[in-house]
Amino acid sequence: MHYVAAFFAGAFLCNCIPHLVAGLQGMPFPSPFAKPHGVGDSPALVNMLWGFFNLVVGLYLLSRHPVAIDFGPDLLALLAGVLVLGVGTSLHFGKVWQSKHTH
Repeated sequence: MHYVAAFFAGAFLCNCIPHLVAGLQGMPFPSPFAKPHGVGDSPALVNMLWGFFNLVVGLYLLSRHPVAIDFGPDLLALLAGVLVLGVGTSLHFGKVWQSKHTH
């Protein structure tokens, strides 16, 4: 269970970054609350709040299942969560961005 928590902590922490950045810049960005989900843009405030929620969940998971900063299984599970979510979202939002700018 500890590795699963570390994996999801990494995924939530990775997901908080683009939403917090968009929100802090006052820029719209796709979120699960947009229409269509994950494709349409949400306002900056929605992204700020969604990013903050993801940050809190990621930090909560880390507080309940701490990860040592050495290259052991705990850190590798956390990094795997970052990598899986990061690669998946970069591919998804790359397609979303491209479709918005080719029409």
